[in-house]
Amino acid sequence: MDPGGQDINLNSPNKGLLSDNMTDVPVCPAGTRMPADAAGGALPEGLTEDEAEELRSDLLKVEEEILTLRQVLGAKERHAAELKRKLGQTPLNQLKLNLSKSLHEVQMSNAYKKTQETLSTAGQKTTAALSTMGTAITRKLGDMRNSATFKSFEERVANLKPRVSTDEGANGSQNLHSPDNKSQDSAPF
Repeated sequence: MDPGGQDINLNSPNKGLLSDNMTDVPVCPAGTRMPADAAGGALPEGLTEDEAEELRSDLLKVEEEILTLRQVLGAKERHAAELKRKLGQTPLNQLKLNLSKSLHEVQMSNAYKKTQETLSTAGQKTTAALSTMGTAITRKLGDMRNSATFKSFEERVANLKPRVSTDEGANGSQNLHSPDNKSQDSAPF
């Protein structure tokens, strides 16, 4: 039995019986007719009392079927959830599977393929441009090294190196940065 008091087995002789929560539906004793105004107002024009009664009866049957189908659907959904749980198909696993499937569909789309081709071409062109720029910079540095200014600077550094080594050896542990032989602790910085 369903918790709502309804039997949802479609083969049951009790299928489609209304539950107690359907108290707002007007019901007349069997074999009697309900007045038109009690069931929802005056009859529409061109509709006889018998036709209205037949339509009300059909409406009740359809509403009962809808209620039964909702209950069956709820039971089927619970059963499917139980089967998924037993198979280890958790909502997180389902989400992962759906995301993986969506990603695959995106990767197979024409827009993705065109974008991938465009980015690949742009990457190749960028690599070529950087390679050309690196070659140009290397050439410029080589030219600069062969310039007269750089040669003059290189000679000055080469001449300074033996002087620094000689001064250090002659003065021992004196500070090269303070010509008046004061300690570094008194330096302004």
